[in-house]
This record gives sequence, structure tokens and C-alpha cells, in this order.
Amino acid sequence: MSRMARNWIKLRELALRDLTVDDGFWNQRLRLVTQEMIPYQLDSLMDRVPGAPPSRCVRNLRIAAGLEEGTFEGFVFQDTDLAKWLEAVAYSLTRTPDPALEKTADELIELVCQAQRADGYLNSYFSTLYPGHQFCNLKEGHELYTAGHFIEAAVAYFEATGKEKLLVAMCRLADLICQVFQTPEYEDAVPGHEEIELALMRLYELTRRERYRAMAYDFINRRGTTDYLSRESTLPRFIDVWHDRNPYLPEYGQAQAPVREQTAVEGHAVRALYLLSGMADAAGSFEDESLLEACERLYENVTQRRMYVTGGVGSSGTLERFTADFDLPNDTAYAESCASVALAMFSKRMARVTGEARYMDTAELALYNTVLAGVALDGKSFFYVNPLEVTPSFLKPATDKAHVAPRRQKWFGCACCPPNIARTIASVGGYVLFTGDRELRLNLFIGGTYKARLGETPVTVAVRSELPWKGRVRLELKARERMEGRLLIRIPDYAERPRFTLNGQELKPETEKGYAVLKLSGRSAKVRFDFDMPARLLYADPRVTADAGKAAVKKGPLVYCLEETDNGPGLAGLRIDPEGRLRERFKPELFGGSVTVEAKGQRIVWDGGLYSAKPPGRTAATLRFVPYCFWGNREPGEMAVWVRLKC
Repeated sequence: MSRMARNWIKLRELALRDLTVDDGFWNQRLRLVTQEMIPYQLDSLMDRVPGAPPSRCVRNLRIAAGLEEGTFEGFVFQDTDLAKWLEAVAYSLTRTPDPALEKTADELIELVCQAQRADGYLNSYFSTLYPGHQFCNLKEGHELYTAGHFIEAAVAYFEATGKEKLLVAMCRLADLICQVFQTPEYEDAVPGHEEIELALMRLYELTRRERYRAMAYDFINRRGTTDYLSRESTLPRFIDVWHDRNPYLPEYGQAQAPVREQTAVEGHAVRALYLLSGMADAAGSFEDESLLEACERLYENVTQRRMYVTGGVGSSGTLERFTADFDLPNDTAYAESCASVALAMFSKRMARVTGEARYMDTAELALYNTVLAGVALDGKSFFYVNPLEVTPSFLKPATDKAHVAPRRQKWFGCACCPPNIARTIASVGGYVLFTGDRELRLNLFIGGTYKARLGETPVTVAVRSELPWKGRVRLELKARERMEGRLLIRIPDYAERPRFTLNGQELKPETEKGYAVLKLSGRSAKVRFDFDMPARLLYADPRVTADAGKAAVKKGPLVYCLEETDNGPGLAGLRIDPEGRLRERFKPELFGGSVTVEAKGQRIVWDGGLYSAKPPGRTAATLRFVPYCFWGNREPGEMAVWVRLKC
């Protein structure tokens, strides 16, 4: 396809102030962010949680600001935990104004600004341990990654509160980056951990300062065209951060080839998907056909060859990375929570650039499953790693399962995931509705009130949804003036027999890139969208050897799993009948209200030794499944997403 052949569309997300989520399923999660996660994470960042690993995040910034004596402690990117927390606070304040919380955030923003150097540089690790030696280790130092998260926080906080202090400070940091990385010394340099690319694009969208967009585009275009990261350690200015004697692997940092020539998503999963998020933004902004084609190609590789059924990505605990096509082990799965956050971010951007519903199918999958699984229902413990099979007695230190945990943890020394989950859940309303040229696009079925524009006409869209338990969505659109335009409603990949009515009249709308297209005319409209979404079995490509001869249960956007609590020990000995009916039952007392699924099957009966020539016996069994996003919220025990088929 030539560049001229593509019809570039300009879809926009709603401003934070223009959306109010009010949804039976998501309200519980949003309240959790506001009432539990944000206060708990603040206590963690300030080292006030007994029994949790210390963060030292706020203390590091106080030392960098000259307000406290001491030295830096923690990971080189420790500052980002506060940045992501501030971003979560911004989204929370738009939904639930809280003067006390806002005052606390303002005080911490003041601390950040005090820790910033006169030239705009911000990083407590280097400012404390190596003052005057900025950008001397891009491969490992995470300075641009840290800058990116603070820029994202600044944009969100300004949009939520209108306060400019952090935004002005981060524009100074962005200006410094744009200046430094156009000098001859750094003209071929790239970030070790991507994030600054998408952050600069986000800052450009707010400020419209061309230098930010140009710098993001330059970083993207340089990647894979230079050996800077491989040879950086030989430069006189280099300061060793990790003391890693292993050689740098270009694939680890997505630098094995120019981004437009890459055919598979390689290396560190979070880095790769943050890069792809920036690439998608830049492709749309510059209308760069070859860059968007690369995004499409790499999206296909991830979702069709390297993604778990839960939306988890990055199967290897070694280097937190992608490995090979169809290598998706369940019991050693890494599937970092941050990686699924990044997958949702990338998918949302691709939906915005292309107008294709399939990208929102992926975003929804990641959000409802791995992202939500990352936090307990009390908001005070978290998963960093998201396996699809757990046998607690197998999880021993210094083994290939050492990274897997049978229960969520209070905090982590490397605590990137908890605040990332918080900011993602708090911002879920931004996925719901896009606006375009005289059109509205309903992407996710999350209830609430959304203020948008259809052309020049202000429109209020009220959404009521019974997902994820029932395929029932109601929309009411109102405008003071006559509306003329289109309403596009995503038909999810799990929807059976989709049915639409407009103002009481049944209709069979045309479809466009996976969206049903309804024409709007008048000052109001009522839309009903109904579809069947029964629980059903999913099977994997047999090249996924871990899942051959097995099935998983999925209902709507939710993947289900077996837990020992409901099925007893020895989940590997269960077999599901592929011909049997899956029975759904809503249990209001379970997880705050949840649909469970039961299936007929068998349990293996074993009365031999370790090995036996005698075949095992079988007895009838009822298999009980719960949503994967809720697993581990009761007593610890075995868990499995995939179950063997009854022979």
C-alpha cells in the first residue's frame, strides 16, 4: 500500500474533564484506586508500610533536593514510582475531587521541582551519586525513561487540575533533552529503556511545540541504525551502573534492526511495547506509512504468536523478554503487569490511528485480565509476574520458577508495577470513546457520562453497560442543537448475534473495520446494543506446546481459571469434557459479585508409585472456574488457566 492510498483518520481521546465513569464493574476498581491504592502506595513510597520492602523513593528526592542528608538507595529508576503515582492521582482527582490528596500531590510536586537541577535535569540517582555526569549511561541509567514518566505525570496533572508547576518543570527537562540529543556527541544516541518517545509525543499533543515531536521521531528513526548502546561502555564519560559483565544484546533493547525493518517483537517486553506506543503516535502524527506498517506487522507478531490468552506478554523471566513464536509456557510465564499495561497503551494508540476494532479487542483483553489480576481486591498487594499455572510447592528460590509468586506481595524493591496498575485503572475512561470528523466511536463498554463533539455540536453520551457479565449496552445521546454524523460501535470478537436498535427501530447496520455504523440525525438518540456472550472453550495453536490437548474458558472479555479453593488439590489431574455444556452462575457474594462457570469432566485417580504400568483410573468431576483477574484473593493454592481435554 502506498502512502497516498491510506486514508489517515484523526481520532481523539476525550479530555479527562469530559468523562465520568459510572459502571457496575469498574466502579469497584476505580474506588479501589482512590480509597486504597493511592493512599497505600503513598505510604509505600514514604517507607511507612510495615513488613514491605523499603522504597526510598521520596527520601531519594529529598536528598537530591538538599533537604536531607544521606545517599541514594534503590534502583536507578526509583523516581518513576512517584511519577506514576502522581499520574494516578491526576486521573483520580478528575473523578473524585479530594483537596487533601491534591495538597499532598502539590507538596510532592514541589519536592520534585526542588530536586530538579538548574538546567532542567531531573534524576535523583545521578544527581546524588554522580553530579555533573548526566546521560553518561543510556544503556542502563534509565534517565530518559524516568524523564518520560515525569512528563506523562505533568501532562496528566495539568489536564486534571490546570496547575502548571510540574508541566513547566518538565518542559524544561524536555527542552534539555531536545538540546543535548541534537549535539554531535549524542547525534546517534538512543534510550536504553524506551518511554521518552511516547512521552514527548504526549507533551507535543498538549503544547504543540514542534521540537518535542521532532525529538521523539528522531529517537525512533535512530533505533537500530546505530551501535551507540553497544559501544557506549567504551566512551570516556561512561559510568557503570549495573556492573553487568555480560555483553549488551541489541535485541534486548529493540536495536537489532531499524524499526521499519523489524519483523518480530524482541527483547524486554515493556521496552518493546513502550517503543511501539511511541511509534504508533508518531506514525499518526507524521502520517508515516512505513512506520505504521511496521506497527501493524509487529502487532500481528505479538498477538498471533507471542501473547498469552490472558493478554500477558513477555514469557521469559530471564531479561523479562519475548523469546520465540509460540513459546508460551504457563508455569514459568513472566507476563509482567507493566507489559500488559504497555500492550493496552499500544493497542489503544493503534485503534486511534487506524480506526480498527481489533486493536481495542486486544486492549480490552489486557485490561480485564492481566492488568486487573495485578492488584488484590483490597488494593494493598500486587503481582509483578502473572503466570497461568501455579503449584505453590514448586516455587523454590534459585529455580526456573523463582520469579513466580502464589500470592500478591505488599511491595517490591523494583516497584514499577503497582503505580503503573494504579494509573492504568484510573485512566480506563480514556479508552471508552474517541471522537473524529463528525463521528463518535464507542470502543469499550464501560458505563458513564461522556461529553464529546459531533462535528461542532456538543453531545452528551450516557452509556449503561452490563459487561462483563451480560452483552447488554444502552446509549442515550443528547445535544442542544441538531446532530448530524455517525456513531460507530465496536462489535467485539466474542459477540454472538449482535443486535441493534436506534430509537426503538431494529436495524442491521453496515460495518466498518469491525465497528457497526449508525447514522445520527436530530437532537437525541437512543441506541440498544445486545449480543450473546456465553462462556466457551478456547483452544491454542498446537505449536504452543504447553497448551496442546488443552482448553481454556473465556466469557466475554474475561478469561477464567481453576483454583484449588474450588476444585481441591491436583488441578493437573482434571479433564474437561469438550462436548459438555458450560453452566454460568452469578454469585453476588464472590469477589464483590462475579459469574462463575462450571463444566463436566473427570479427575484422574492414581494409586501407583511414581511410575506405573497400570493406567490411571478416572472418576466424574465438576470443574469450577472463576475469572482469572480475581485469582489469588482467597487462601493460597494451585491455579490453572489451561485444563486437559477429556479423552
